[in-house]
Amino acid sequence: MRLIATLLGAALLGLVLVLPGLAADDKAGKPEVGKPAPSFDLPAVNINKALPDSKKKTLSLADLKGKNVVLFFYPKAMTPGCTVESCGFRDKTADFAKVNTVLVGISTDNLADQGKFVKKESLNFPLLADPDKKVTRAYGALGTRGFANRYTFVIDSKGILRKVYTTVTPKEHPEEVLNYIKTNLASKGK
Repeated sequence: MRLIATLLGAALLGLVLVLPGLAADDKAGKPEVGKPAPSFDLPAVNINKALPDSKKKTLSLADLKGKNVVLFFYPKAMTPGCTVESCGFRDKTADFAKVNTVLVGISTDNLADQGKFVKKESLNFPLLADPDKKVTRAYGALGTRGFANRYTFVIDSKGILRKVYTTVTPKEHPEEVLNYIKTNLASKGK
């Protein structure tokens, strides 16, 4: 009986120590539409596609001020759904540019894997590497298995979060996001 009481006490103590951390992560990971988007500054490949002539090794949200940003999270480079979605954005890059919008992909992959993905699929926009998962957590996009959820955040040219997509169909999503920007950001000069 004493052993059971000791084990229960230890389990409860562990739960008390873990729960406050979970609550803090939940609050920290909920960016709000209409408020400034969480900042980021991460290693990236293809930076020069968003910042021509740049020699930078990291890309930050501040670097993109003055442009609308589509920040799309995907689970893993070179997997089927992520490839379909990323190639869909690739094929619409010029259309996004016409409405003053840059595309930025992000996953918890390392920089080398992001580079392979860019090369294999001829991606024409930056991919951020977030293996420490800090930015993925800040955007509330970290899934239970440790990969990013397929979420997209539309950030206006002033850095304000305007739209969050948490249900994404990879094939149709790039067109869906482009239509949102054309309707809500391009025509209003934001």
